[in-house]
Amino acid sequence: MLVLRALGLGDLLAGIPALRALRGAYPGHEIVLAAPADLAPVTAVTGAVDRLLPASAPGRAVPRALAWTGRPPELAVDLHGNGPPSHRLLSALRPGRLLAFAHPDTPEIDGPPWRAHEHERERWCRLLRSYGVPADAGDLALPRPDTPSPAPGAVVVHPGAASPARRWPAERYAAVVRALAVAGRDVVVTGGPGEEELVREVAVAGARPLAGGLPFAALSALVAEAEAVVSGDTGIAHLAVAHATPSVTLFGPVSPALWGPPPAPRHRALWHPGAPGDPHGRAPDPLLLRIGVDEVLEAVGSATGRGREGHGGSGAHAPRGPRPRHAAP
Repeated sequence: MLVLRALGLGDLLAGIPALRALRGAYPGHEIVLAAPADLAPVTAVTGAVDRLLPASAPGRAVPRALAWTGRPPELAVDLHGNGPPSHRLLSALRPGRLLAFAHPDTPEIDGPPWRAHEHERERWCRLLRSYGVPADAGDLALPRPDTPSPAPGAVVVHPGAASPARRWPAERYAAVVRALAVAGRDVVVTGGPGEEELVREVAVAGARPLAGGLPFAALSALVAEAEAVVSGDTGIAHLAVAHATPSVTLFGPVSPALWGPPPAPRHRALWHPGAPGDPHGRAPDPLLLRIGVDEVLEAVGSATGRGREGHGGSGAHAPRGPRPRHAAP
């Protein structure tokens, strides 16, 4: 079986329920996941994938080709998008059967209709259920890693994101870090490759910087043993959900109704409702900017059960507006 999901860390974590559903429905098949090579450690701990086929393209696009060898796959599953490029990529391998959403430009595929306003985890489970494969969108937990955490019990603050539209301003993250540190919290600031300067800017008041991109095993251990994770809508937020670690996720321009955590008091999704923006924009989205520092601190206290931290001492606020929705969809 060949499954296409050549996207990022958060995408793969959101796809775990669908992958596990396929594993349960086809226990005798070798499941090959077409995904970026650097996600191999993640696929290994899902318990649902036998082999990774390296595949990626810039800007979340569909890869131009797949390095598939041997006979055609008995089954191909499109968990990448709604086609037609991803449909045609898989169809070119002449699989015995292709499971995918319907698209008018690929009428030979008899899948269910695509729903634009559907949560990502549920979307792919619905696709599989339409083909008779039982799928539970809540089956997303990862096992605790064996690797020791580089900062057990810390509050992890992750200011980076793939696009500027989803990056809350660094000075506001720094204000959150300062207030948490003053309140006695151990705080670490993480970042991926190329985000060293951002991490240094946010890691104030004695917070420990962990820049350059931790190996997945170390990042997973850090999140699993953290007191809480504070971030935008990016991969580390999904990792916190997978480890049931309290989290505060800042949303904008995309609603948590599409990518947010499951309903649970330990997960707080901050969102000021409004017209959705461009998730790939070159400036912080206006809805994201409506989230204030005190709102984040209040959410951290609520998620961890320790009450509001740093009240009145943050020194930075967003303009006043409607109260956000402090809950997952």
